[in-house]
Amino acid sequence: MRKKVKRTGTVLLVAALFSIMTVGCGASIKSEKADGTSQFAGDFVISAGEAKKKIGQEDVLFVDARGPELAGKGTIEGAVVTDWPSLSTCEEGQAGDEGWGLVPSAEDLSGRLQNLGIDPDKEIIVLGQPEDGWGEDGRIVWELRQAGCQNVKVVDGGITAMKDIGVDTDGSPAQPEASDIVIQSLDKSHDITTEEIQAHYEDYTIVDVRAVKEYEGARLYDEAQGGHLPGAVNIPYTDLFQADGTLKDNETITKMFEDNGIEKDDKIVTYCTGGIRSAYVQLVLEMCGYENTYNYCQSFWRWAVVGEVE
Repeated sequence: MRKKVKRTGTVLLVAALFSIMTVGCGASIKSEKADGTSQFAGDFVISAGEAKKKIGQEDVLFVDARGPELAGKGTIEGAVVTDWPSLSTCEEGQAGDEGWGLVPSAEDLSGRLQNLGIDPDKEIIVLGQPEDGWGEDGRIVWELRQAGCQNVKVVDGGITAMKDIGVDTDGSPAQPEASDIVIQSLDKSHDITTEEIQAHYEDYTIVDVRAVKEYEGARLYDEAQGGHLPGAVNIPYTDLFQADGTLKDNETITKMFEDNGIEKDDKIVTYCTGGIRSAYVQLVLEMCGYENTYNYCQSFWRWAVVGEVE
């Protein structure tokens, strides 16, 4: 079982002639930072400056995705705290087990989100720490979208970007006020299982977003074996970001994938170790116009147990 290798010619790069560009589900205004450099734009990203304006608004909920240990040392006023394992099936067993690390059932996830105070009628802004983390904020936004929450965003640059513009991040986590969210069914349109990948492997372009040393075989997180999915292209999650932890602009990220032979009409599966970094990359690809994108939720922890590796 091997991924088909694409042969592509020279990529034609078209210069941007207008300040409007299509991103994700609609058109977004191409914006610039204070230093004149381009800023990433998309439906599921908000700048630190815009997020700052929303602190304290009743119709906005901030979620700190870094978990109780880090967020307990300081977060922004009013933020509730969670982490990706708390919203996943990680209570029993271990990484790599068949049912471990998945999105819970609609009923189960409803209860967890109620306890967290998630209200789908609010704008939900999720904080992470891109330069040090695994993209936990992206995983949680990816999962909230499955739950039917549409107005959800990660802060570009995470908690560090908020600090950099003078936001007080020394506050204590807020106590969630229980919500009444009820999920009727999960939206699995950007989720994919091990079984689906194995059954239709040749249909997908597989993108490994782990670090190069992981791709080349390093076992850093108790994986059953080292290596990568057959034929996978390695584009590390960290390559999406600038030195300050904010995302590179849409055109730069698109070129990165084009240069690796990945086209807009490909059916793309992103994976990492446990579907966290790859969830973030799936969101970014979708916002860059790659519509057929899927995050492999259990990722290499599971594949290393049941699948072929190179």
